Amino acid sequence: MATLAKAEEDELETAWDQLGLEPEYTWLRQPEFGSTMIRARAGGTGDPFNLGEATMTRCALRLADGTAGYGYILARSTRHAELAALCDALMQTDEHSAAVESTVIAPLAVAQKKRNDEESKRANATKVDFLAMERGVSLTSKAQYEGKGYGKK
Repeated sequence: MATLAKAEEDELETAWDQLGLEPEYTWLRQPEFGSTMIRARAGGTGDPFNLGEATMTRCALRLADGTAGYGYILARSTRHAELAALCDALMQTDEHSAAVESTVIAPLAVAQKKRNDEESKRANATKVDFLAMERGVSLTSKAQYEGKGYGKK
């Protein structure tokens, strides 16, 4: 579900079109917008706190065979939530799960990994070593720093 929720809507739409399925379904809960509280932890391990609210879309549907699917996304897009719910339901069927995995989930996961890697590269390019800046030296680790005699008293 995380792969579907984090996918770009146009990528999900393209993958869905390539799947070539048009299953019949009924809405259990039509797509609706709402807000959710985003919680975080200081330093990733500290006490949780409320960071802020974000808009989300959710829906639930049932395929003709009775399989239910749910879609929750962090955005205001009824189509994205609908496609996520359809993929969720189809992944639970023996007939379509392999096709959904190979045609929709796997390509979306690859695209997300590529985006995450590029974002990490950009973030690492701006990394600053404050210890070295303070002394006006360009050393990358404390061991190198102390090995040069800068950190010794």
